[in-house]
Amino acid sequence: MTGVDLPVWAAWLVVALALSGAGFSLVGAIGLIRLRTFYERVHAPTLGATLGMTLIVAASILYFSVAEGRPVLRDLLIGLFLTVTTPVTLILLGRAATYRDRAEGNADAPPDP
Repeated sequence: MTGVDLPVWAAWLVVALALSGAGFSLVGAIGLIRLRTFYERVHAPTLGATLGMTLIVAASILYFSVAEGRPVLRDLLIGLFLTVTTPVTLILLGRAATYRDRAEGNADAPPDP
Protein backbone atom coordinates (compact mmCIF):
# COMPACT_ATOMS: atom_id res chain seq x y z
CA MET A 1 0.00 0.00 0.00
CA THR A 2 1.07 3.61 -0.22
CA GLY A 3 1.32 4.24 3.51
CA VAL A 4 -1.19 7.10 3.37
CA ASP A 5 -3.03 7.78 6.61
CA LEU A 6 -6.64 8.37 5.65
CA PRO A 7 -9.11 9.76 8.14
CA VAL A 8 -11.38 7.06 9.51
CA TRP A 9 -14.48 8.56 7.87
CA ALA A 10 -12.80 8.57 4.46
CA ALA A 11 -11.52 5.02 4.83
CA TRP A 12 -14.98 3.74 5.77
CA LEU A 13 -16.61 5.62 2.91
CA VAL A 14 -14.05 4.31 0.38
CA VAL A 15 -14.60 0.76 1.62
CA ALA A 16 -18.39 1.15 1.52
CA LEU A 17 -18.35 2.54 -2.03
CA ALA A 18 -15.90 -0.08 -3.31
CA LEU A 19 -17.78 -2.99 -1.73
CA SER A 20 -21.12 -1.68 -2.96
CA GLY A 21 -19.72 -1.38 -6.47
CA ALA A 22 -18.28 -4.87 -6.30
CA GLY A 23 -21.63 -6.15 -5.03
CA PHE A 24 -23.54 -4.63 -7.94
CA SER A 25 -21.01 -6.07 -10.37
CA LEU A 26 -21.41 -9.47 -8.71
CA VAL A 27 -25.19 -9.29 -9.03
CA GLY A 28 -24.77 -8.53 -12.72
CA ALA A 29 -22.45 -11.51 -13.14
CA ILE A 30 -24.87 -13.80 -11.30
CA GLY A 31 -27.66 -12.53 -13.55
CA LEU A 32 -25.57 -13.49 -16.55
CA ILE A 33 -25.36 -17.04 -15.23
CA ARG A 34 -28.92 -17.44 -13.91
CA LEU A 35 -31.03 -15.95 -16.69
CA ARG A 36 -32.04 -18.29 -19.50
CA THR A 37 -32.23 -16.46 -22.82
CA PHE A 38 -29.73 -14.17 -24.47
CA TYR A 39 -32.13 -11.24 -24.38
CA GLU A 40 -32.55 -11.61 -20.61
CA ARG A 41 -28.83 -12.17 -20.04
CA VAL A 42 -27.67 -9.08 -21.88
CA HIS A 43 -29.30 -6.62 -19.44
CA ALA A 44 -28.06 -7.83 -16.06
CA PRO A 45 -24.30 -7.50 -16.64
CA THR A 46 -24.70 -4.19 -18.42
CA LEU A 47 -26.68 -2.58 -15.62
CA GLY A 48 -24.60 -4.18 -12.87
CA ALA A 49 -21.33 -3.23 -14.51
CA THR A 50 -22.38 0.38 -15.06
CA LEU A 51 -23.60 0.98 -11.50
CA GLY A 52 -20.74 -1.01 -10.01
CA MET A 53 -18.20 0.93 -12.06
CA THR A 54 -19.74 4.22 -10.96
CA LEU A 55 -19.42 3.34 -7.28
CA ILE A 56 -15.87 2.00 -7.66
CA VAL A 57 -14.77 5.12 -9.57
CA ALA A 58 -16.34 7.27 -6.82
CA ALA A 59 -14.33 5.31 -4.23
CA SER A 60 -11.15 5.82 -6.24
CA ILE A 61 -11.76 9.55 -6.64
CA LEU A 62 -12.45 9.93 -2.92
CA TYR A 63 -9.37 7.93 -1.92
CA PHE A 64 -6.93 9.80 -4.12
CA SER A 65 -8.49 13.18 -3.38
CA VAL A 66 -8.11 12.67 0.37
CA ALA A 67 -4.65 11.09 0.02
CA GLU A 68 -3.27 13.89 -2.17
CA GLY A 69 -5.12 16.70 -0.40
CA ARG A 70 -6.63 18.10 -3.61
CA PRO A 71 -9.46 17.10 -5.96
CA VAL A 72 -8.32 14.28 -8.24
CA LEU A 73 -10.73 13.88 -11.12
CA ARG A 74 -8.63 11.90 -13.61
CA ASP A 75 -10.62 8.74 -12.83
CA LEU A 76 -13.69 10.41 -14.30
CA LEU A 77 -12.25 9.62 -17.74
CA ILE A 78 -12.42 5.91 -16.95
CA GLY A 79 -16.03 6.32 -15.88
CA LEU A 80 -16.85 8.36 -18.97
CA PHE A 81 -15.38 5.80 -21.36
CA LEU A 82 -17.09 2.86 -19.65
CA THR A 83 -20.40 4.72 -19.45
CA VAL A 84 -20.29 5.43 -23.18
CA THR A 85 -19.04 2.04 -24.39
CA THR A 86 -21.11 -0.33 -22.24
CA PRO A 87 -24.57 0.71 -23.55
CA VAL A 88 -23.25 0.85 -27.13
CA THR A 89 -22.00 -2.71 -26.76
CA LEU A 90 -25.40 -3.76 -25.39
CA ILE A 91 -27.19 -2.21 -28.36
CA LEU A 92 -24.86 -3.79 -30.92
CA LEU A 93 -25.08 -7.24 -29.33
CA GLY A 94 -28.87 -7.01 -29.12
CA ARG A 95 -29.24 -5.95 -32.73
CA ALA A 96 -26.88 -8.66 -33.97
CA ALA A 97 -28.76 -11.33 -32.02
CA THR A 98 -32.12 -10.05 -33.24
CA TYR A 99 -30.93 -10.08 -36.85
CA ARG A 100 -29.54 -13.60 -36.47
CA ASP A 101 -32.72 -14.91 -34.85
CA ARG A 102 -34.95 -13.34 -37.49
CA ALA A 103 -32.76 -14.64 -40.32
CA GLU A 104 -32.88 -18.18 -38.87
CA GLY A 105 -36.64 -17.97 -38.33
CA ASN A 106 -36.34 -18.47 -34.57
CA ALA A 107 -39.74 -18.30 -32.87
CA ASP A 108 -38.22 -16.51 -29.84
CA ALA A 109 -36.98 -13.58 -31.94
CA PRO A 110 -38.41 -10.17 -31.09
CA PRO A 111 -41.11 -9.05 -33.52
CA ASP A 112 -40.41 -6.55 -36.29
CA PRO A 113 -41.31 -2.96 -35.30
